[in-house]
Amino acid sequence: MRIAITGGSGFIGRRLVARLLERGDEVLVLSRRPEQARRVLGASPNLKLLEYDPYQPQAWASALEGYEAIVNLAGEPLASSRWTEAKKREIRRSRVETTQALVQALASLQQKPRVLLSSSAVGYYGSHPEGDPLTEADPPGQGFLAEVCQAWEAAARPAEELGIRLAILRTGIVLGPDGGALAQMLAPFQFFLGGPIGSGKQWVSWIHRDDWVSLVCFLLQQGSGVFNATAPNPVPMEEFCRTLGQVLARPSWLPVPALALELLLGEAAQVVLTGQKVIPQAALQLGFTFQYPHLKEALRQLLIPQGNR
Repeated sequence: MRIAITGGSGFIGRRLVARLLERGDEVLVLSRRPEQARRVLGASPNLKLLEYDPYQPQAWASALEGYEAIVNLAGEPLASSRWTEAKKREIRRSRVETTQALVQALASLQQKPRVLLSSSAVGYYGSHPEGDPLTEADPPGQGFLAEVCQAWEAAARPAEELGIRLAILRTGIVLGPDGGALAQMLAPFQFFLGGPIGSGKQWVSWIHRDDWVSLVCFLLQQGSGVFNATAPNPVPMEEFCRTLGQVLARPSWLPVPALALELLLGEAAQVVLTGQKVIPQAALQLGFTFQYPHLKEALRQLLIPQGNR
């Protein structure tokens, strides 16, 4: 396939680009910093990079002509710093307005893509500390992230009116050793200072990065609507940290108080202090098979050298 990707040099995007190139697809990555993206993604005859301003679609829309699929991953990182009002505006703008601009670009094409895969997040459901299972049929929750996710998804839906198949991915915590939440958690465990974050009772809806990539590849071929991009077996935070300690052969005894995280990150701490027990019902019903449905196997694959597993 010929596939165009926004956000293709990020933590999950670069893994997706690598998989697509391995299987022989032609990939166009739209990036605000193409030279930096080139260093991350490497060189390939099937990889093209295009410098773009995500808010000015008229300047780059024509470059999408003839591409069969679009994967929209653009968005400001959520937990990289405190949520000032300026940061919150950028979190929203970098998701909602960029998606609106992308759909505007698609509307201008003579030959429109067959499918648009557009990101969202499990933050759509709001906080559910009681642990009731949540599927794609459940309503949105309350709070900043839930509101952003609702607007983010709404920005993608006009693509359907253009005759483009639309799949929205509500992604949970993506696990990989070289980025994301897991990389931030490894350091204290390696220094024997690991432990649950906050109460430990909040649910963690996680997914192995390779399963996330496989789900995207699966949805490039079939399926429309909303899909929870999470493993089928979410766990409470205390179980997540206990399992991580077991895999690393490190103790998991030193909890991180919620107050300490709130002092460090402010409102952004809610990303990890509140949780949802999210089930990927739509993907399972469509026939997708998870390679890493259980946390311990996922962490072992990510963190233990193959010869030592």
